[in-house]
Amino acid sequence: MQFTTRRRLVATSLTIALGATGLAACGSGDDDQEAGGPVSLTYWAWAPGMDKVADIWNATEGKKQQIKVTVKKQASGDDLVTKIITAAKAKKAPDLVQAEYQALPTLVSNDVLADISGEVKGAEGEFAPGVWQQTTLGTDAVYAVPQDSGPMMFYYREDLFEQYGLTVPTTWDEFAQTARALKKKDPSKALTTFSSNDSGLFAGLAQQAGAQWWTTEGESWKVGIDDAATKKVAEFWGGLVKDGSIDNQPMYTPSWNKALNTGKQIAWVSAVWAPGTLTTAAPQTKGKWAMAPLPQWSKGERKTGSWGGSSTAVTNDSAHKKAAARFATWLNTDSAALAALVKEGGIYPAATSAQTGGALSEAPAYFSNQPDFFTTAAEVAKTAAPSAWGPNVNVAYTQFRDSFAQAAKNKSDFTAALGAMQEATVSDLKKQGFEVTG
Repeated sequence: MQFTTRRRLVATSLTIALGATGLAACGSGDDDQEAGGPVSLTYWAWAPGMDKVADIWNATEGKKQQIKVTVKKQASGDDLVTKIITAAKAKKAPDLVQAEYQALPTLVSNDVLADISGEVKGAEGEFAPGVWQQTTLGTDAVYAVPQDSGPMMFYYREDLFEQYGLTVPTTWDEFAQTARALKKKDPSKALTTFSSNDSGLFAGLAQQAGAQWWTTEGESWKVGIDDAATKKVAEFWGGLVKDGSIDNQPMYTPSWNKALNTGKQIAWVSAVWAPGTLTTAAPQTKGKWAMAPLPQWSKGERKTGSWGGSSTAVTNDSAHKKAAARFATWLNTDSAALAALVKEGGIYPAATSAQTGGALSEAPAYFSNQPDFFTTAAEVAKTAAPSAWGPNVNVAYTQFRDSFAQAAKNKSDFTAALGAMQEATVSDLKKQGFEVTG
């Protein structure tokens, strides 16, 4: 029963409400391969060009091992989570799936994913601890291999910072001072905006502050969305919105694009993938931006949060789990595969060896003025704080968008919005039959 999800979780006192689900089937399911026969695997993924990366495997390692991988393009986010759970209930899940880190607990609690710890030994050292931790859920089991990551950073208009005599903030206190100083010098401009339409940004900021939104006590979940660390983050951003030091409009709108493109907003707290977004949102400002590490809560700290990122997981329905785990490991650790992931998929690889040099030897074209872009990014990526995801991230994120949108619009209490997020998340866990402590 090497790949049984429930056995691993109970053995490590991390029961993710498996009382409501059936025990996964026993047996490795790799009889065909062990007998020397060919194996065919199906991989559900949404990253562009993944089929081209799989072609490299099929022509090299896959050909040697008689393991062929076929990629089937899927939607991402909640749509994929719903689809894979539905397929798993019908015993028709693919062999492999590209899963965002925050979706892993939901998939594990629904017995979708297999424990592949025995097949990925030695891979852990290829990744930053904070990234690898997201695939283990705090247990000795491993449910996926990290694929890409989204370490958070601070982006700013280098030319406008110089024009207004601003210094790049290294702490959040300095960040607030910079926002207020800019407003005094030019009330028509804002350092940045607080956006309520992307929960991942707020989650990453909370992680950097030390938040642990979902943890376990024995066989019960404990929700800490309104913990001290997250309250600190909420109060900080709520205060800046309330006094008008920053904007309160959501991101990814025509208005937001215009604000970046015209210099009405001169900075953005984002992640390593920001150059791609800026290329589209603010094309007229190419070469005018620079990237720096995220401001810290205490001077001298070196810590960042993560916004986005995904992994490659093996499902319990796969009849060839060992073969699937081999492909997942190759995909995310082999130099040729990683180079192809960068080139074809445009991702920032989770494997630390691929974060500089090779396909990332040159800065993004949008940041051609900062040749050390990826060198700096790699150093930041090493400092990613551990996250703590739970089985109902979608509920928490939905409540965030509802409650914080209203609070941002009205410039009202952000901690009240945080409390609503906590209450909704706890209520949903209980409704689903999970044990909840506190």
